[in-house]
Amino acid sequence: MQGKPFPRWLGVAILVVIAVTFGSNHIAARIAFDHGVNVITAVAFRSGGTALAVLALLLAMRAPLRLSAPKFWRAAGIGVVLGVQSYCLYSSVRLLPVALALLAFNTFPMIFSLMSWAAGVERLSRTALIAMPVALAGLALALDVLGASGEVATRWTEIGAGVAYATGASVCFAFALFLSARWLPGVDGKLRSCLTMGTVGVVAFAGAAVTGTFALPTDGAGWLAVVLLTLFYGAAITALFVVQPHLRASSDVAALNFEPIALLFMGWAILGQAVGPLQIFGALVVIGAIVALGMAKR
Repeated sequence: MQGKPFPRWLGVAILVVIAVTFGSNHIAARIAFDHGVNVITAVAFRSGGTALAVLALLLAMRAPLRLSAPKFWRAAGIGVVLGVQSYCLYSSVRLLPVALALLAFNTFPMIFSLMSWAAGVERLSRTALIAMPVALAGLALALDVLGASGEVATRWTEIGAGVAYATGASVCFAFALFLSARWLPGVDGKLRSCLTMGTVGVVAFAGAAVTGTFALPTDGAGWLAVVLLTLFYGAAITALFVVQPHLRASSDVAALNFEPIALLFMGWAILGQAVGPLQIFGALVVIGAIVALGMAKR
């Protein structure tokens, strides 16, 4: 049910705060990695905590929790895809400056558009055909693909694994969106998120237990980071569910693309991860192109 619309400036301002909160989760994750936590442990805590937070919201709202068996298993399948996405994204955050990892991941709208076009669901607009190569060019600038040596091969040895993980996360997330739109039509977004995040948490905890790779923090700073990454992500995704019905225009969610920009500043201030002016320009080009792509799909 659509809620009473917020003033547009308020809706956008709240979305910017949510974007910063999402970004804070990745800053906390990077700190956790530096204090003994591995990727699968961070994914387990974040996803399990998020599932519990959304479940609490559903119970508080007395929302119906029933779902047919076919849709339940489809949601679980999407959760497995999101589990791979979460692992890849956190792996990228571990290897790259957090802003660049999220920037590479945020190319998923392009991949989603290409999937929809390949499946015959929608046509690519002229704006989309222009925005996609522009975004890739901006990403090349942001990642500084030539580096100080001026050679792509040398630079790729430094960033290749991180970029590959971010690209894998982008593909998985676009695929999850594609499947969700076709497999779970009419399912409440909060229930959908609870089921998929719950699946991610169960798979991550089980995988870590079976392989013996569960790695808890080695000190208080690590534990604080794990708690914060769970709280930040859970708070951000829950707030997004609460705010979304009150937005005046679906295109307002483009404000969430502020996250990589926020991470540029947070990564510099908190982690000491600096990027050059040309990289910042490239980041702005990518975000602008993605926003244009989102507006073109309306």
